[in-house]
Amino acid sequence: MKTYIPVIAVVLGFLALNSVYQVRENEVALRFQFGRIVESDILPGIHFKLPLAQTVMKFDRRVLSLDGQPERYLTSEKKDVSVDFFVKWRIADVRKFYGAAAGIEANATQRLSPIVKEAIRNEFNQRTLKEVVGGVRTNLAERFVEVANVGAAELGVEVVDVRIKRIDLPEDGGVLGSVFERMRAERLRVANALRAQGTEQSEIIRSNADRQRVVIVAEADRDSQRLRGEGDAVAAETYAKAFGQNAEFYAFSRSLEAYRNSFGSGKDVLVLDRDSEFMRYFKDSGGPR
Repeated sequence: MKTYIPVIAVVLGFLALNSVYQVRENEVALRFQFGRIVESDILPGIHFKLPLAQTVMKFDRRVLSLDGQPERYLTSEKKDVSVDFFVKWRIADVRKFYGAAAGIEANATQRLSPIVKEAIRNEFNQRTLKEVVGGVRTNLAERFVEVANVGAAELGVEVVDVRIKRIDLPEDGGVLGSVFERMRAERLRVANALRAQGTEQSEIIRSNADRQRVVIVAEADRDSQRLRGEGDAVAAETYAKAFGQNAEFYAFSRSLEAYRNSFGSGKDVLVLDRDSEFMRYFKDSGGPR
């Protein structure tokens, strides 16, 4: 009997170890009994099972990624676009997940990918090119998730997010050329508008400068006339005072100035009567007559 004790101890130890299992924080488990599911959605912790009769299968319950290949879709305008996207998903119903994908992640992503692509295709078909590449990405992502989850529910998974990484215009189609033509036309329109605004501003600046020039010239001419008048008045007053003090000297000075103006070049010829008043000081100089 003693020879069987070690064997019995080993068997009991094996059965004890085989009856306890652990589910980690990032896992969810199914418990089977003879191939039939007897418990699903087993949460993290230490659990027990019947040794040999029951088995446990664990699945990752974290958010997983599906990076899809770029696909071509048509917009409501029948414009061909190439869309690169990725999907975030997780197991929502582990029992359904096991039944639909045999608990294999690759099988699940293989079945989930066409569901998401169909959701993207339906949404793109209802929108214009401007809408899908413009400011409605957030709304599109919400619609992708909503529509994709309808089909993904059969797989026991939940689509958490669908994001567009890139939208390209195929070079082998006419879309790229038409988009570039529209962009060129838009840039040309903006350039013409800016050029027109510049021309308008230049005309305004030029007219203001011309007006200011006329005003400045007029004010300068006015000031010069005023200063000239004031100078003439001062000169006349000076001449009058000088004339009043010594009339004969004043007359002599004015005559000299007249002589200088008349004979200054040295080539002038002036024919006058010798008794002319203009030659009075020559007659009174005492020289030969």
